Amino acid sequence: MRTHIIAGLMGCFALLAGTAELEYREGGIIRGPMDQRMIALVFTGHEFGEGGEIILQQLSRHHAHASFFLTGDFLRNPDFTNLVRKIAKGGHYLGPHSDKHLLYCAWETDKKTLVTRDEFRRDLESNLAALAKYGMRRNRIHYWLPAYEWYNSEIARWSAELNLQLVNFTPGTRSNADYTGEADKNFVSSEAILKSILDKERSDPNGLNGFILLLHIGAGPGRRDKMHDRLGGLLDALVSKKYRFVRADELLRQ
Repeated sequence: MRTHIIAGLMGCFALLAGTAELEYREGGIIRGPMDQRMIALVFTGHEFGEGGEIILQQLSRHHAHASFFLTGDFLRNPDFTNLVRKIAKGGHYLGPHSDKHLLYCAWETDKKTLVTRDEFRRDLESNLAALAKYGMRRNRIHYWLPAYEWYNSEIARWSAELNLQLVNFTPGTRSNADYTGEADKNFVSSEAILKSILDKERSDPNGLNGFILLLHIGAGPGRRDKMHDRLGGLLDALVSKKYRFVRADELLRQ
């Protein structure tokens, strides 16, 4: 009995030690372990995917794996079928991003939940069903990333009920603004995005270790300054600093 109790306690301590390496916000993981020079490149997609081929080419050139969180609408779009197949064949992680790109909670400070638990469940299950058609079995999907990169603790809790861990980008760079168009008030140029990433690498005591770096697989016709055209240069710069690019599940060790 004593041996079993000790073994159980050791298991709990090991679990706590593992999770202590991860950074959470409102129940979602926003950064992986900072003790190794690993970065999870994350690409989300809903309406647009014009950067997909270039992104895959650059990942292949750098022998890198990434994670693609795609909506059900993206997955069902026949224009993207071949691209998604290449992503899966290339050994990258494929995960949900909401079936219909729903805004789950309000933008205001209180972040009031805007969907019911059943609506949330149906939306995410429909996204998972669309992924299954590309050979992504449910038991291989551990992580998902919410639409708009916006959520609250209730959404994270509902995710856990479906045995999914919510993840989001690591704050500190402008990478997630690569969808903005030149006519938008919040437009951020690719040069400014690139600079913000490299500045963060220099200023953070841990560099970009454990970073979940989010970009978009496409920005659409409203943006001429495509960040995916700068991806190769960014990866070159980070490789020169000895970073490795891994899938989200590898970074987060599941």
